[in-house]
Amino acid sequence: MKSRPRTVLFAASTIHFLHDGFSETLYVFLPLWASEFGLSFSQVGLIRTAYTGGMSAFQIPAGFLAERFGERRILALGTAVTALGFIAAGWAGGFISLLALLLAAGLGSGVQHPLSSSIVSKAYEDGHRRTALGTYNFSGDLGKAGVAAAIGVLAGVVGWRAAGATYGVLGVAAALAIVPMLSRLGAGAAEPRDLAEHVTSSGWGIRDGRGFSALCAIGMIDNATRTGFLTFMPFILIAKGLGVGGVGLAFALVFAGGATGKFVCGVVADRVGVIRTVVITEAATTALILTVVGAPLPIALAVLIPLGIALNGTSSVLYGTVADLVSSERRSRAYGLYYTVSVGASALAPTVWGLVGDAGGVSLTLSLVALVVLTTIPLCLVLRPAVAAPVAPRG
Repeated sequence: MKSRPRTVLFAASTIHFLHDGFSETLYVFLPLWASEFGLSFSQVGLIRTAYTGGMSAFQIPAGFLAERFGERRILALGTAVTALGFIAAGWAGGFISLLALLLAAGLGSGVQHPLSSSIVSKAYEDGHRRTALGTYNFSGDLGKAGVAAAIGVLAGVVGWRAAGATYGVLGVAAALAIVPMLSRLGAGAAEPRDLAEHVTSSGWGIRDGRGFSALCAIGMIDNATRTGFLTFMPFILIAKGLGVGGVGLAFALVFAGGATGKFVCGVVADRVGVIRTVVITEAATTALILTVVGAPLPIALAVLIPLGIALNGTSSVLYGTVADLVSSERRSRAYGLYYTVSVGASALAPTVWGLVGDAGGVSLTLSLVALVVLTTIPLCLVLRPAVAAPVAPRG
């Protein structure tokens, strides 16, 4: 059966919404866990690292498994593991059990980004791929904002254990629906057995190693910039006189811009090209971060929405470009590789920039974050030939 692109996109976006909801719900639960179990800040950070690290670690294996068993089956299994991890966390008795359960939940969630991206990119093989992936990414930002807010309210009414279990049950229901839903659409099936065996033994399917390496480097810098800025943004704004309550508003402004950017920049790239879009968004990111550092508080707050657009918008362009540089039958594993290195950079960035902040202060740190973004521009020149014309497969 031929896939129906818009319906496939809707299905993948729903899965993305669900998984990003799980991820951001942790921010709501962490202070509650710290209070109930008497956790230190390092233990709180380790729980978050366990989830993100598990998610990063399983993305490449998820791509390999999808080639053998089909993307829809692995998506369903990973979603079920994540959901059951959150349900089981409701019976956790302390730090060690929470850490183990969240590591398992993170490993399960590692299937979502590479496999959903692969499904969407295959559905839009004939055009408008970046627009579709921008819409897919936009759905994740909606999940981050909407689910975290809803779970926060629910936890205040029924407690964190019941709130987490409730969302977990919703995740189990979604996991049960994934395979039949995508089967009806003809999406996410396993490769034919003879092709799957050939694929497993014949590399990553990268058609341009130099271009793919440049793309991964841009993605790593882009992700490290995002997490570095968001980690230290509250400190620079508080130093300018913003109250603690205003920090929540500042994040809301950035996330609103980010959700817009993930959709808009995908559309722009389909019209003006990948390289121009990336150069524009990264240059704007540098200029706007430096504005936040150097400008008075009212101006710093005023630029947060456009900064969010530039800060998050690049990712939609990069995700679509992965598909241009690899063979279609090996796209799941290539997305797994791309997400592993980019998410890994995102996980390490706060620690690295934290050391810089301890040594030189938050203003210097964010200024350096802004300037490092500019290193993506020469990398775009390396990437340009790979996206300008097709190349022969390398195996």
